[in-house]
Amino acid sequence: MDAPVRLALSRSNLRDLPGDVLDELIVGASRVRIPAGSVTHWEGEHAPFLELIINGVVRVFITAPDGRTMTIRYCRPGALIGAPSLFATGYAMPAPTQALVDAELLRMSPTAARRAAEHDLRVARALLGELSERVLSFVWEISGSAFATVRQRLARHLLDLASERLPEPASEHPSGSELVVTVSQRELAEAVGTAREVVVRVLRELRQDGVVRTGRDQIVIADPARLIQEYGWNPGS
Repeated sequence: MDAPVRLALSRSNLRDLPGDVLDELIVGASRVRIPAGSVTHWEGEHAPFLELIINGVVRVFITAPDGRTMTIRYCRPGALIGAPSLFATGYAMPAPTQALVDAELLRMSPTAARRAAEHDLRVARALLGELSERVLSFVWEISGSAFATVRQRLARHLLDLASERLPEPASEHPSGSELVVTVSQRELAEAVGTAREVVVRVLRELRQDGVVRTGRDQIVIADPARLIQEYGWNPGS
């Protein structure tokens, strides 16, 4: 287990497990590099899986009948994906997952994870904590997606992307520091579930307010503190 994997585990809901238990849990695991834009799992997949984000950002998204998409979860280093598939009878992947930037995952053995949970209460408790966090996060996401304005959803998405470049949570970042996010207007529109023209208008408003500067497939968050005020940080993502 090398340093990046240990760091990711320390950020996950598995962080309190003893080293020997973690070693058992990751028996047969493999590291996989995922290029930006690649879909890692498709809606409807039935196979159980458990993955740990080592680096990068992976999103979980839903697609409307007209083709628009909306991101419902951002998975950063330390995030676990797939825990419900280990225990749900008749499981089917409810939404696709996609790497927003180049990412690296630790693909763990579902068999080893279930076996560990059955024989060690500490593992079962850690996975129960993960499942509970997902439920609370998605309940929060319902109100966030249903009632938040496009400006608020856009602010949240930019902060989530920017968080991948920060050593500390965005809420603790110095207010005078600028952050650079590499993303296109089309990708922003897909992430927040709106038309590109609406994103263009909202970015123009934020630019006029001195919150961001825009370039070709790049957005500079000139005032992170003001953008955070637009929309609160979601720790459950």
